[in-house]
Amino acid sequence: MIITKTPFRMSFFGGGTDMEEYFREYGGAVLSTTFDKYCYVNVRHLPRFFDYSTELSYAKTERVTRIEDIQHPAIRNAMQMLDMHEIRLTYEADLPARSGLGTSSSFAVGMLNAFYALKGKYADKRKLADEAIYLERVLCKEAGGLQDQIAAAFGGLNLIEFSADGYEVRPVIISPERKEQLNDNLVMFFTGFTRFSSDVQKANEAGSEDARERKIEKLHKMYDLVFDAEKVLISPKADLDDFGRLLDYTWRLKRETGSAVTTGKIDDLYARGLEAGALGGKLLGAGGGGFLLFYVQPDKKAALMEAMKDLMHVPFRFENGGTRVIYYAPETYIPA
Repeated sequence: MIITKTPFRMSFFGGGTDMEEYFREYGGAVLSTTFDKYCYVNVRHLPRFFDYSTELSYAKTERVTRIEDIQHPAIRNAMQMLDMHEIRLTYEADLPARSGLGTSSSFAVGMLNAFYALKGKYADKRKLADEAIYLERVLCKEAGGLQDQIAAAFGGLNLIEFSADGYEVRPVIISPERKEQLNDNLVMFFTGFTRFSSDVQKANEAGSEDARERKIEKLHKMYDLVFDAEKVLISPKADLDDFGRLLDYTWRLKRETGSAVTTGKIDDLYARGLEAGALGGKLLGAGGGGFLLFYVQPDKKAALMEAMKDLMHVPFRFENGGTRVIYYAPETYIPA
């Protein structure tokens, strides 16, 4: 039995510039981190005692004899891609799907990692990221950028740069004390709304040429903010509160890149957070729902929590590693 543990990601800056139609012409960059909430993919060979050859358990249960009959597109295509047969797969997660945390891509990375491990093969971080991108964007034909698969596979706090030649992942190195301060100043709330990222991406596609030019202009500014935010993090003398103010700026730009990015309810929640003392924040992911992130000074955190008391509060810590494989033995979990 193989169990993979893959972190979810939190994207701070640059979302949208990781879309191929943008970065192949202008370049792109994303500042993101994984954190201590995960998805778990459990895979084992299915004994030949059943009247089906594959059993899948996620939000629903599937039992099939032919891979072509699997309803879940990512599982079906991944099994065909890696020639997997006669397996039992179970998916579990710490947080809900379709919530702006790259959950589907974390699942894709964790599933591919589990399949390779079950075959007795090793797949490094880049191979997992590349194949998860191929699985979701090519085989499953899901609209979206490339940051989620890379973040899930590599793990940690990174600046990911995109170009026509591919991508590079550069870890953002900050002191433990500064990371602790950043941890203490970030609070995340679940809005209660979930949505498919690919649907939001399609809804946000610019129609007219004028609309496309306006969107590209906003993305240029969001691209530049990635490096401004990185400077705030890595410079010991920089005011870390500027990170929160830049979050506010990038969210205001993001809201103007598509009609499905936000809703009246989300705007009201964000305004409520700022009134309570948050310096800035953003909706995580493509938009339309999911988790709302705020940067707030410690002395204002109680007021923010009170203002958002009707929402689910999610504490978190930064995660330094990427996806891991755990080999299961009776009563023992042994990290690989």
